[in-house]
Amino acid sequence: MPLSAFPALDASLNALTAFLLLSGYVCIRSGRVSWHRNCMISAFTTSVVFLCCYLWYHAHVGSRHFPGRGPARTLYFTILGSHTVLAVLVVPLAIVTLRRGLLNRHPAHELLARRWTLPIWLYVSVTGVVVYWMLYRMSWA
Repeated sequence: MPLSAFPALDASLNALTAFLLLSGYVCIRSGRVSWHRNCMISAFTTSVVFLCCYLWYHAHVGSRHFPGRGPARTLYFTILGSHTVLAVLVVPLAIVTLRRGLLNRHPAHELLARRWTLPIWLYVSVTGVVVYWMLYRMSWA
């Protein structure tokens, strides 16, 4: 796979993670516990694959300069900054939340998942796609 394909792959993995997170949420709200578990394990797996691809790409290519100016630049760096900080935070949150769920510690799992992990993880996944589009797909004149 050429290195140039990695940004689109990373965005696709982020989008898939967001879809799996939302699907898992819908499943648990409708009482489909095993489907919920499968969605969340899949979301965690796609996030791990994303992280490996992201690190591989940036180790070989480095970073890309944002070409936009003015308000677009401010918006981009605001989104990127919040995305980056929360992406670091969501790693231990996702691990602890997943572990609590797999160990059947459901009240603690649900409290952490609903209040913190799901909203942050979903935000990180969606803004990952937004950052990709702003950096690689939008033309900034």
